[in-house]
Amino acid sequence: MSLIIFVSTLQSCGSSNANEETRQKKNEVVEAPALETFNLKSGQLNSSFQVPGELMSFQQVDLYAKVNSFIKKLYVDVGSEVKTGQVLAVMEAPEINSQLSAADAKLKSQEAIYIASKATYDRLLETSKTPGTVSPNDLDVALAKEKSDLSQLEADKAAYKEIADTKNYLEIRAPFSGVISARNVSAGAYVGPSGKGSDLPIFTLQEQKKLRLVISVPEAYASYLSGKSSVSFTVKGLPNQIFKATVSRLAGALDTKLRAQRTEMDIDNSSKKLLPGMVAEVSVPLTGTANTFIVPKTAVVNSTVKPFVIKVINNKAQWVNIQLGRTDHNKQEIFGNLSLNDTLIKIATEEIRDGADVKTVLKN
Repeated sequence: MSLIIFVSTLQSCGSSNANEETRQKKNEVVEAPALETFNLKSGQLNSSFQVPGELMSFQQVDLYAKVNSFIKKLYVDVGSEVKTGQVLAVMEAPEINSQLSAADAKLKSQEAIYIASKATYDRLLETSKTPGTVSPNDLDVALAKEKSDLSQLEADKAAYKEIADTKNYLEIRAPFSGVISARNVSAGAYVGPSGKGSDLPIFTLQEQKKLRLVISVPEAYASYLSGKSSVSFTVKGLPNQIFKATVSRLAGALDTKLRAQRTEMDIDNSSKKLLPGMVAEVSVPLTGTANTFIVPKTAVVNSTVKPFVIKVINNKAQWVNIQLGRTDHNKQEIFGNLSLNDTLIKIATEEIRDGADVKTVLKN
């Protein structure tokens, strides 16, 4: 009997001790590790972004015939280098020669008529100086006839000049120095203004010693470029060469479709290594100012609503919505309702709830 009581007592003591340990574990508070923080500083972030660009001829023009005619002779072909004013092609249009001959004959006839009417008026005017020899009415009629013939003469001169200028259009000359990059007709072809004689131009002329590098800079980066900004670029045809260029022209407005600013750089291509139409990979440097906030990328939480950082005030977490700027390796430029020396959590997550108590350790 005593043995049974002793065993029961031991079991009772063991059960009591186990319940006490369970209660102690429930009452224990598991302390979360301290979160690393840093003081917000301003700085300068120099980064760059890559954007595709296109190399274009500095000047390019499609040359059409001004009047309906036939190609008589072509003096250049694809690849020909031409100078300003050089004759590229000559057309023929027999009807224009006939019109010019008719206009010339009419002009000479009108010149003779005007000379006769002017002589008549001059004689009457000289005779009228003797009183009673010529009536004033006859003198006025002679003067009116002279003026009428003079006006008709001027009209005939203008008509002749118009036809002569039209005949000059039968020669196509280079408007600037460059290279013929396309030829779409042969001798004997019927040509004329676009849509009336031929749909394709006779020639395409390009200036290739100077090129334009054209890129579209996204809205987020447009403010970092100016007329003095320099860029570097490469092309697939010359992968081992890096070319430099300086911004020459900014559109000053965003394209309504791309929401980007057209930016152009002038390229000296005297060596003719580069060709119009090449696609370039352009590296655009983004030089920042010294009054922006720079934080580690880990301090930014990219939530589905809006990116934010977590500021610590009196050991409480506070979410602060921000706008993102440029990035460079592990650094991020941010904008928002923040101040210098604000305490931010270095590795922020959405698990750190807004308003929650936090334990921190400062490490700068």
